[in-house]
Amino acid sequence: MTYDFTDRIQRVEPSATLAISNLAAEKEAEGADIVDLSVGEPDFDTPEPIVEAGKEALDAGHTGYTSSNGIPDLRAAIAEKLRANEIDADAGEIIVTPGAKQALYETVQTIVDDGDEVVLLDPAWVSYEAMVKLAGGELTRLDLAPHDFQLEPALAELEEAVSAETELLIVNSPSNPTGAVFSEGALEGVRDLAVEHDVTVIADEIYEQITYGVEPTSLASLEGMADRTVTINGFSKAYSMTGWRLGYLHATEEFVSEAGKLHSHSVSCATNFVQHAGIEAIENVETAVVEMRDAFESRRDLLVDLLEEHDVDVAVPNGAFYMMIPVDADDQAWCEAAIEQAHVACVPGSAFNASGYARISYAASESRLREAVDRLAENDLL
Repeated sequence: MTYDFTDRIQRVEPSATLAISNLAAEKEAEGADIVDLSVGEPDFDTPEPIVEAGKEALDAGHTGYTSSNGIPDLRAAIAEKLRANEIDADAGEIIVTPGAKQALYETVQTIVDDGDEVVLLDPAWVSYEAMVKLAGGELTRLDLAPHDFQLEPALAELEEAVSAETELLIVNSPSNPTGAVFSEGALEGVRDLAVEHDVTVIADEIYEQITYGVEPTSLASLEGMADRTVTINGFSKAYSMTGWRLGYLHATEEFVSEAGKLHSHSVSCATNFVQHAGIEAIENVETAVVEMRDAFESRRDLLVDLLEEHDVDVAVPNGAFYMMIPVDADDQAWCEAAIEQAHVACVPGSAFNASGYARISYAASESRLREAVDRLAENDLL
């Protein structure tokens, strides 16, 4: 039998980041010692209070369906957290999802129709493009690489990219893959264009708690943006809960009502006992979050110094745990050589529409980061 696959599924490619990770896993299974710097996953255990809260929720029998949009106590805790970020939020404006990726997917499907224009800021996380293509949208892309991946110096170019034809603008700060944190001035520029052209904006803030020496601004907190911003966040990165699959979106009640249709007909609800653990994460593990953030900052500083020793100049990230390093023009070939010869796994920049770069995740121990740089240098890759 030959399947007649849909046009929409053939518009997209598999995730490049997961492809590299899978290749690294295969080589490890063959006995190779791979320094895997490809995946955006903290290398810390989930904080113990969260684990205990999950166990207690299981013991208490929280194993059935919940209300589709999430348990009331978790939505209330999320709303309180958003208010601390100066976003006017209440529990009825939140959908709890199995991971922030699901929240993004539901948002794009709710906003983007066939032929709608979506503006992306490159380098951009790989799944944004796939989600837009699955919805039938058309992409307009703005390259931030000439500006050290910062948005504020590119606002004039953004003004040229955004128009009355634009349906959606996606802003990810702190950024995956660059670690850039966009300034308040940059986000005010986004606000001005969004209001002028009546554009909806996704504010993907999944790395919002992982910043170094800067305070991130929530886009929805700016005047004029409350009714046109869908804020996406989750628990995977700040709380080291990647496998728990817990995220959320916040928007107007009207938007939540429409997006809730897709949510209820697809995933039904996020996992019950995981939602209870999410309450513990928001309310009681700030110390663990700070410790992880401090460790990431130390690793960032170490990696910058190690690369500098090999005359590799990078844009120093202010958030997340990624760094874009300049490589040969064929970044795909460079990353293949890195894993085949040096046994170091990185992601080609072209996966993020940033040819000539490779993304390194420094969610790895300092000893492994040192080893990775040594191996790359020994194989003439730096």
